[in-house]
Amino acid sequence: MAALGEVRTDRLLLRPWSADDLDALAAVFARPEVWWYPLRRGRDRAETAGFLDRQLAAWADRGWGLWAAERTSDARLVGYVGLAPPDFLPEVMPAVEVGWRLDPDCWGQGLATEGGRAALRAGFDDLGLEEIVSICEPENVASSRVMQRLGMRLVRATRHPERGEPLHVYAIDRERWSAAG
Repeated sequence: MAALGEVRTDRLLLRPWSADDLDALAAVFARPEVWWYPLRRGRDRAETAGFLDRQLAAWADRGWGLWAAERTSDARLVGYVGLAPPDFLPEVMPAVEVGWRLDPDCWGQGLATEGGRAALRAGFDDLGLEEIVSICEPENVASSRVMQRLGMRLVRATRHPERGEPLHVYAIDRERWSAAG
């Protein structure tokens, strides 16, 4: 698979992570709304540092992953958008998931859809993927709407293997993505 670099959309810069992102990311991740699904709470600084370490390692190992998402209007880190293997759900593996977590101040502006579209394009065009999934709790209506706007279809209802909560798996394949072009 190819490596990915920065991607620009109309309002976002999606870029690989830097260790310098910790302070800004910790401020976003501390907000309970950001991690309501699945944690029902925000992440503390140590949890955020662990997340950042895993992202840095993923980019070093694979050359792609979840991007740091900066709003171009003010160069503020507002969360992440990108691609990652959903290892937590073995029944869909091997798979690549498109996902996002953005500061609630950015919700309702179409940024998740904009970033998700860029991630799908990179996954199909640059990485040569045949299918991309996205996973959410059924209660997370906003995320499932983004998945649908991206042309994804609900393909599976299942449960988280450790926590037991219900999950919906959406998917889009290369052919459907190309047709929606």
